[in-house]
Amino acid sequence: MPMIKTPEEIKKLHEGGVILSCALRKAMDACVVGASTEAIDVIARQSMEAEGAMPSFLGYRISASNPAFPSTLCISINDEVVHGPAIPSRTIAVGDLVGLDVGCWYRGLTTDMAATVIVGSVMPEKRRLVEDTRESLVCGISAIKAGGWISDIGAAIEDHLKPKKYGIVREMVGHGVGYKVHEEPAIPNYRDPRAPRIQLEEGMVLAIEPMITLGGWRVIVKDDNWTIATRDHSFAAHWEVTIAVTKDGYDLLTPWPDREGI
Repeated sequence: MPMIKTPEEIKKLHEGGVILSCALRKAMDACVVGASTEAIDVIARQSMEAEGAMPSFLGYRISASNPAFPSTLCISINDEVVHGPAIPSRTIAVGDLVGLDVGCWYRGLTTDMAATVIVGSVMPEKRRLVEDTRESLVCGISAIKAGGWISDIGAAIEDHLKPKKYGIVREMVGHGVGYKVHEEPAIPNYRDPRAPRIQLEEGMVLAIEPMITLGGWRVIVKDDNWTIATRDHSFAAHWEVTIAVTKDGYDLLTPWPDREGI
């Protein structure tokens, strides 16, 4: 599968990315004390469908032998890093960190993004974790331009986070996106000497997504066979955008859901 998208495909991806960002913003606004994760999920799905888009995670399978993912959003709370299904009986509480990860199909192409919501009053270190994770994503995408290297992204993320003593999750990484939910290349959020050396080319479409913890980087899979949580039960945060590589930098295909600009 080619990694390069045409200008027309990138235009479609941006249109879908705007729809996706709007759905994520509505889900973030719905993350209030007492809200059920199922209700938040319905809001995101209805927002997409109203614009002619479809959730890309709902029904997704890692392989034919794995269960289909049961919801539109991955809703991961506190020590959960990613891939938590929406559950009717699960509600949001004061002090939660709620990771929302979502993708959508629009005009035959898919985009991907994530944000972490701080619910109510939290300890300062939890707020800093969320803010620093978002800022590490800004650093990562700022390193992108045609002629650079995939490894530049992870190096920029690691350089921002390492002095702050955070754990950088290693088992999940960023990825190409567009024709499929997950495409090549894999994009580590850290320096990985084992990773293939891949040059950035104009027209690549990439989902960049640092997943960061207040403790160690090791993770486990919960009994639902989907939710990935920190092994040491430390809090986690996750941010993600989809970008297209340009000659001099990047185009943001999924607008930031929490504020204008960066």
